[in-house]
Amino acid sequence: MTEKQKMLNGDPYDSRDPELLALYHACKSSLALFNKLNSKLSIQKHEILSSLFEFIGENVWIEAPFYCDYGENISIGEGTFINVNCVFIDNNKIRIGKNCLFAPHVQIYTASHPIESTMRIMNNRYTTNALPVTIGDHVWIGGNTVIFPGVKVGSHTTIGAGSVVTKDIPDHVLAFGNPCSIIRPI
Repeated sequence: MTEKQKMLNGDPYDSRDPELLALYHACKSSLALFNKLNSKLSIQKHEILSSLFEFIGENVWIEAPFYCDYGENISIGEGTFINVNCVFIDNNKIRIGKNCLFAPHVQIYTASHPIESTMRIMNNRYTTNALPVTIGDHVWIGGNTVIFPGVKVGSHTTIGAGSVVTKDIPDHVLAFGNPCSIIRPI
């Protein structure tokens, strides 16, 4: 099994594997172009993202700068808006539904490392594991929110600014805080 297959299976893998590094560097080259383009060049921006992402729907707007690791693990539904300085660590799948709003500085992490320091770096291998993140349709995520590996956020949900989302959040709720918790149904 390749390191990429291990990564997508959620198994421990070496993040410095040559195949993964090649994908990483290709992504960074595409993002450098995207992040430098004039905001009026929306067609060119969409073309770059279409070649980079697994899927991008119609009328998706991503403000520059935007950052991710591989790009090919990201799917974004139609009509979604992602504001400036969002970071998607897409070592596993990130699936975002349609008509979502992301405020500035939202961070989605799929990657994690062993808690024990001796397990993180062994024989020049950087041990990582990654779990997918899923965001439903019509979700609003407030600024400076961090979403942890393996989390699912339900449809029609609002996550308040500054939240640290460590566990699944269901459909039709307002949730916020550190750790993020359900405040009330909406």
